[in-house]
Amino acid sequence: QAQLVESGGGLVQAGDSLRLSCASSGRTFGFNIMGWFRQAPGKEREFVAAISWSTGITEYAGSVKDRFTISKDNTNNTGYLQMNNMKPEDTAAYYCAASTAGWNMVSSKTIYDYWGQGTQVSVSS
Repeated sequence: QAQLVESGGGLVQAGDSLRLSCASSGRTFGFNIMGWFRQAPGKEREFVAAISWSTGITEYAGSVKDRFTISKDNTNNTGYLQMNNMKPEDTAAYYCAASTAGWNMVSSKTIYDYWGQGTQVSVSS
């Protein structure tokens, strides 16, 4: 069984930056994709970004493209989400997830096998 643990959330002001980390442990062999999702109160969990563990190719939601950067460190099985120029609408609980599936439907929650517990990000105006 694999475990994912997010860290780095907090309260920031609009325009500030924040970096989230996702540490994976346990049975991580076979991970192909690491993704980040977020869920605001009363809303569906939505895709933010994903990265291929082997090739490093990335995909972003339109709302965060050019502001957020997803990256990974294969040596310590950790993924990152660098968030710049943050906006109040970025306020949500952020979750990292890992998938053993191929790079086809990376924005769909259904392909992810493992999820972290979430970390809260709040952006004030």
